[in-house]
Amino acid sequence: MRKTWLLGFGFFSISIGWSLYNGFVPFFLNDYLESTALIGFLMTIDNYLALFIQPYVGSLSDRTETRFGRRMPYLLIGIPLAALFIALIPFHHNLFTLILFMVGMNLSMAIFRSPTIALMPDITPEYQRTKANGIINFMGGLGAILAFSVGAFLFNVHESLPFLLVGMVLIVTLWVLFKNIKENRDSLPVTMTTASKIDYKGELNSPTIFLLAAIFFWFVAIQGMEALFTLYGVKELGLSRSDSAFSLAFFSLSFVLSSIPSGFFGAKYGEKKVILIGVIGLFFVFLFLNWVDSVLVLRFFLVAGGMFWACININAYPYVVSTGSEHRNGTRTGLYYLVSSLAAIVSPPVLGLLIDHFGFRMLFFAAAVSMLFALACILKVKNLESVSHSVH
Repeated sequence: MRKTWLLGFGFFSISIGWSLYNGFVPFFLNDYLESTALIGFLMTIDNYLALFIQPYVGSLSDRTETRFGRRMPYLLIGIPLAALFIALIPFHHNLFTLILFMVGMNLSMAIFRSPTIALMPDITPEYQRTKANGIINFMGGLGAILAFSVGAFLFNVHESLPFLLVGMVLIVTLWVLFKNIKENRDSLPVTMTTASKIDYKGELNSPTIFLLAAIFFWFVAIQGMEALFTLYGVKELGLSRSDSAFSLAFFSLSFVLSSIPSGFFGAKYGEKKVILIGVIGLFFVFLFLNWVDSVLVLRFFLVAGGMFWACININAYPYVVSTGSEHRNGTRTGLYYLVSSLAAIVSPPVLGLLIDHFGFRMLFFAAAVSMLFALACILKVKNLESVSHSVH
């Protein structure tokens, strides 16, 4: 599992970049815009690019053959560009340059995100994938904690500091991955067969469709909550910008501490059972948050929410991969991020529009309703438990 821990640095860099983006970029946009719906829309404009790029790049990486491997060339291109653009974000001069740097950063992230995640099933036997996903999400959660805690402190010192730090972290991450992950040496033999063409339709069997639908709805809840939570904390609870962002660290810390256990539970009891626990639990967390006024109670529920989110998120990706062939890891990774990108496009502007009309309390009510839809969809997924559960 040493390679899995090293690969976790890739997910660490993705997570710290997105967490910083979701936590602090809304404040920059709020300097120019009053409408929460418009801010929500601009927070998702990058996902319109990711909607097409991530599935395409994921499938393209299945068919790529270089001396560096199939996935690594995309990391070598995307990570340095992402580091550059994220470092430029706080140095915007107006709304146009802010949006330009935002799009540049997220376009760059879309280039390497699917290939980075596809490396996990490439080098990990199926019966170990939920455990491996727990490890790399543990690393990702550490990235989120740093973004919301250390990032909040640095943001108070100077708004550019957390963005410059993340840019440096991305470069260090690339060096770690490039030096330690050698695809031609580390990939499982079965994954070396190259797909002849991109075939999304062939991947969409009935269980996969319901599973992707469930993923869409729970990401609608999570993406909307993360993109608009810091504004909620400031405008509804009267927190400072840094305290509001710091509150999200409780969600991330809980997620981190629950990641590895969630992976082990998924491997032992089945991904679907653990996902169901997470979906039901997160529904009640979002429902109860509608009546929370105390910061202490808010952070308690965020801790509980992070635990349930780990149950869902750690087991979802291995579950998606297990529904297809070993030669389509990149394609199915792309489909996974296609659905999450759709959720990221739909959720913040729609929730922002509801907030504009009904107030910030609508944020958690809408998230709870979305989790109900996710529950209905995951219950429709039949007979898809990973073969890992028969190997113990």
